[in-house]
Amino acid sequence: MTVWNLGSINIDHVYRVARLPQPGETLAAGHYTMGLGGKGGNQSVAAARAGARTYHIGAVGPDGGWLLDLLAGYGVDVTHVTVGQVPSGHAIIYVDPQAENVIVTFAGANHSATTASVEAALAGATPSDTLLLQNETSAQIDAARVARARSLRVIYSAAPFQVESVRGVLPHVSMLVLNAGEATELRAAFGELPPIDMIVTRGADGAEWLSPGTEPLFVPSFRVTPVDTTGAGDCFIGTLAAALDSGADRPLAMRRAAAAAPQVTRAGVAQAMPLASEVDAFLA
Repeated sequence: MTVWNLGSINIDHVYRVARLPQPGETLAAGHYTMGLGGKGGNQSVAAARAGARTYHIGAVGPDGGWLLDLLAGYGVDVTHVTVGQVPSGHAIIYVDPQAENVIVTFAGANHSATTASVEAALAGATPSDTLLLQNETSAQIDAARVARARSLRVIYSAAPFQVESVRGVLPHVSMLVLNAGEATELRAAFGELPPIDMIVTRGADGAEWLSPGTEPLFVPSFRVTPVDTTGAGDCFIGTLAAALDSGADRPLAMRRAAAAAPQVTRAGVAQAMPLASEVDAFLA
């Protein structure tokens, strides 16, 4: 069993500010760090640290060698990450004292994925495997189609939310992941939520698994003191995917994903993802 992830790899530039900036305002940052990020990179690290054999599919630029070193150091196989001439994707992140954030991203090399590169990577996938997708790369529709043709579980995080992207990927998806705001946008665009398995994350208010014909499965959040909420949703989904990949049932997978809450109590994103042993200890 393996988790495959066609996902973004970003250079995160994180600025600690006294409050989030207003339009036209200049603020002085009290602290600055640079590190590994991207929704895809975050989810791969979360899945790997949660115990799943994890392969990342994607691209970085000539400036991205250190990103691959970090991914590999966290246990992610980067065999299927290409290095090209387009600069690596990056994100500008502002974090306030309440751990809320504002993020601006630049796609860069993340849009270098092609149908051929995805097909080559997934040639080794089996029906017991899982594919993770988000809206920060090219070729996600082709990746979903190829994965479903090979009978993989396909978990699609529809973020950043784009209605047309969702329409294209949805026919090939096993599970759709949305936050509460995205679920509202999707319902407005489609008239109703699609009849497939769906995870709706609600931040501090927990998360629920909606499945056709069954009662919603709700898991509350664990109460922790946040330091930085950047990547919290990615941590939840990466941990959930690892649990499902290991054979966990719905209640256990959701509980383990919620128990990855220590991630938000630490500074940074990828380096803050908890190990499976830390999740075990938190649950205990």
